[in-house]
Amino acid sequence: MSVQLKKDEVALESIEHAKQIVIDAIAETMDLYGVTPSAGRLYGTMYIEGEMTLDQMKDRLGMTKPSMSTAVKKLRSNGMVQKTWEKGSRREHFVAESNFFKSFISFYCKKWEREVEMNVTAVEDAGKELEKIINNDQVSRGIREYAGNLHVQIYESKSYYDWLRRLIDLIESGEIFTYLPIEDTEKRKK
Repeated sequence: MSVQLKKDEVALESIEHAKQIVIDAIAETMDLYGVTPSAGRLYGTMYIEGEMTLDQMKDRLGMTKPSMSTAVKKLRSNGMVQKTWEKGSRREHFVAESNFFKSFISFYCKKWEREVEMNVTAVEDAGKELEKIINNDQVSRGIREYAGNLHVQIYESKSYYDWLRRLIDLIESGEIFTYLPIEDTEKRKK
């Protein structure tokens, strides 16, 4: 074996090791996005390797096709993987979203919007119930006061949900990057 060939082989092994370090780190932290480590490994692999079919995923990761399909569905619902089409191929192809900012925005804003909607509706519904008690002279004063205190307590949470809604708008519009700009990686290297 030539010296150059040996050096190239060592370099390729180092490249594979570097790729695996990133894939493992992504897999380990994917619980933040509500996915299993195996789905995280899949996402990390797709992020590093590029577009893949279910068969390629299965071969690369050694998982069953149903497991792959489930993981892909979860990643797609989180906006982290998209289905792509390849001309002349009948197989489904998938590609990982490589823009982490876009993944973050899609995932967290969707979750936060759900939190806002559910809780604001609950606060409003509970508020109506409590107002009926507060305004009912046939209920004892102590119970009306208790309902009034609870009403104040739950309505105070609306300021948090209003703030969260503004944060969502700031992030989804991209205006957040005016206040917290994305650093240029070339500048960070210096």
